[in-house]
Amino acid sequence: MSNLSDEILWKSIKKGDLKSFSILFKRFYPSLHSYGLKISRDETLTEDALQDFFVYIYEHKENLSDLQSIAPYLFASFRRFIIKRINKTQKFIFVRSIDANIVDISFTPEEFITKQESLTFRNKNLAKLINQLPKRQKEVIYLKFNCNFKVNEIAETMGINYQSVINTLHKAIKNLRNEEEILKLLNS
Repeated sequence: MSNLSDEILWKSIKKGDLKSFSILFKRFYPSLHSYGLKISRDETLTEDALQDFFVYIYEHKENLSDLQSIAPYLFASFRRFIIKRINKTQKFIFVRSIDANIVDISFTPEEFITKQESLTFRNKNLAKLINQLPKRQKEVIYLKFNCNFKVNEIAETMGINYQSVINTLHKAIKNLRNEEEILKLLNS
């Protein structure tokens, strides 16, 4: 049953099937949790928001639209959900609100570690370079390379158009290449 296509799984959830909902939860909780942590930087807030998000989905299952691909919908919805939660929480401690259109994601070198030890130095530099990118470029890089989203899924998740994703991804990669060239010159 865990090999169900997104479309069939979603239809089962809309009908109230608890097994399908459990599959959805197990399939998407880890990646949504990682994404939420990138946005909030708060473990407790992220876990609470994610639990409430899944409860909200189940309680409103009858009103859900039909989907062929679940991930972009969940990521976009959870992104809005957690940003609202952060802004609501932060109003009470007088901190600036997070812009719903631009979130600031940070990367750690460990996210780029591979089995080859020779890449460790490069991974640390890559994390530093990515963290210097503008917020929107970092988020596009995260969704593209950490979540393996397609351009149209990134557009749906971030609430921007397809061409903006392509342009932002292109600028991010161009910026990374330029910075990498500078590092090579400095280290030679």
